[in-house]
Amino acid sequence: MAVLTADLPAAAGGAEAKDVVRIEQQGASAVRGDGWVVPRRMVIESSWGDVTLDFTRAVITHHTLHIDLDMHAGALRLVTRPGVVVDTDSLVMDYAQIRTRPAGAPDTPVVLRVEIAGRMRYGQVVARPPRRTLFRKSRTP
Repeated sequence: MAVLTADLPAAAGGAEAKDVVRIEQQGASAVRGDGWVVPRRMVIESSWGDVTLDFTRAVITHHTLHIDLDMHAGALRLVTRPGVVVDTDSLVMDYAQIRTRPAGAPDTPVVLRVEIAGRMRYGQVVARPPRRTLFRKSRTP
């Protein structure tokens, strides 16, 4: 069994992924960043605030993350990495916009599919790779 799971990332601190994670807020911002364990499903209810989900160093233990979104006047920001695909086909948009920019080459194997459903009013969904810093370390061949 260890041979089959040797290439899978270990959960941060031995933590296991939850089935459902809820984020409820008004006028605030929520961030999931380095080393967070991606659940199977997220329920996000937000008014006048932003939610950022950073997948660049997240521990991915499932193939799909379902996000049930109810957001008013805010932004859902997804910082992706190669292999993370965002699907917004089931999202109802009222005076809102979706901006996506893929991370990696088109033939990169899918590691995580993020399916967003629900409603976004007067806001935006942004899916993008991490921003490049001005002072990146150069790689020597």
